[in-house]
Amino acid sequence: MSTTMRSQITVAGTVDGPPLDGNTDRFDEILTPAALAFVARLDAEFAGRRAELLAARTRRRERLSRGEETLGWLTQTSAVRADDGWRVAGSAPGLVDRRVEITGPPDRRMTVNALNSGAQVWLADFEDALSPTWSNLVGGQLNLRDAVDGRLDFTSATGKRYRVGPEPATIVVRPRGWHLVEKHVVVDGRPVSASLVDFGLYLFHCGQRQLDRGSGPYFYLPKLESHLEARLWNDVFTLAQGLLGIAHGTIRATVLIETITAAFEMEEILYELREHCAGLNAGRWDYIFSVIKTFGNQPGFVLPDRAEVSMTVPFMRAYTELLVSTCHRRGAYALGGMAAFIPSRDAETNAVAMAKVRQDKEREAADGFDGSWVAHPALVPICREVFDRALGDRAHQLDRLRDDVRVSADELLDIAGAGGAVTEAGLRNNIAVALRYLDAWLGGNGAVAIFDLMEDAATAEIARCQVWQWIQTRIRLTDGRTVDGELVRKLLAEEVAAARTSTDDTGHRWDDAEEIFVRTALAETLPTFFTTGAYATHLVSRRTR
Repeated sequence: MSTTMRSQITVAGTVDGPPLDGNTDRFDEILTPAALAFVARLDAEFAGRRAELLAARTRRRERLSRGEETLGWLTQTSAVRADDGWRVAGSAPGLVDRRVEITGPPDRRMTVNALNSGAQVWLADFEDALSPTWSNLVGGQLNLRDAVDGRLDFTSATGKRYRVGPEPATIVVRPRGWHLVEKHVVVDGRPVSASLVDFGLYLFHCGQRQLDRGSGPYFYLPKLESHLEARLWNDVFTLAQGLLGIAHGTIRATVLIETITAAFEMEEILYELREHCAGLNAGRWDYIFSVIKTFGNQPGFVLPDRAEVSMTVPFMRAYTELLVSTCHRRGAYALGGMAAFIPSRDAETNAVAMAKVRQDKEREAADGFDGSWVAHPALVPICREVFDRALGDRAHQLDRLRDDVRVSADELLDIAGAGGAVTEAGLRNNIAVALRYLDAWLGGNGAVAIFDLMEDAATAEIARCQVWQWIQTRIRLTDGRTVDGELVRKLLAEEVAAARTSTDDTGHRWDDAEEIFVRTALAETLPTFFTTGAYATHLVSRRTR
């Protein structure tokens, strides 16, 4: 235990307390007194503002859900949008060419595979693709530092050796969102922001290391709901760089536009982060999740089966075109959304999936995106081929200003225009995916292959929120039945039984997964995130690994 600035810092998994997860070997290399003091300093400066902004989020969401407020362009920031004189900082070493980005959790094997995948960028994900067990989090920080130091290797149980090749992808770290806390790091009796833990530990240990090797400390910022939350991040960057003696503006951040409220503040978000901003990303899965939880109990905002909410439905098309236009007007990169398909052993299924990935990436390249995301190394060649053809010898498409784009507030909010139907198959799929994902997440795995798709927390959130929405609006299935709690419980029991039958029950936590699903999908009031409650009750209060 260390004392800094008269703050008492308690850290689980060190000599100060018993380990809560797994093996704590080498934890002390990350959880040093100086690193923890750095995180505590950030927390001391920004904890109050973070709490105020989260409270403002809640109040705004409640007004929107009740129909007491609608979304539109902010009048108080009109001068920012009208001013043609500002641009963002833009690219930095290793971020000039971003045509293919691969995402995944920073476990040791994934770290090696992602760095060797042929993608230009690897999003090292401490958020949606990582189950936030303490061993996963600290182990992920160790893996990143080892990768930066050039001493990362991995030998599997079968004896296969994994080593990082000579041209690894650029590392961009995604910390957890502002809404989460890290209960293993406690300052003066309260848990620290998970965002500041993930960001602070990486910057402290790897910021200067990255600069020394010709790269830099780069981040993806998730789940922002307003430009004021972007301003908070910018102030964090400014203080952190000053404390570590890193030049102001060294950090580069790419913001995921993955909430419906942030879609109306893209330009303001870029402005607040302009000294540190590299671009925006179309976080498609969280964006759909945000639409449901923001307007979920209003009949005009009911979405069809998840599989039918493609990137070509009107409200998603408006969102992505606005993102490209906004980014390029301000010199920021526009990054496309995730291709979640994974290779299948069935040749026909695989061919259909790969064709859909190609079509998706071709649409993004034609729209002017500068690159896009994939979830599996096998998809890197497809994405690269598409963007190679679109870019030629250029590194980006920033010169395509998309002056033809005119997006209205009504178009962004045209959820009903998605059309489509709600079917028993869609309802059952949501239940099955959420159940299987929750079981894996409780077991320490945050990126899970389910039914030939790579699912993460965002897609699990869509699945359980859609079930809640359909119950609340008493939507009718195509067969005439009304979706209600009784029907969902019946299908849930069948899916639990099927899951138990199809897997070795050893190590699974089907009962806990079922309980979380019931609590977060069948409650009268929709919990904002399943991760907050499940983390507190199942990952921290119990030993999970």
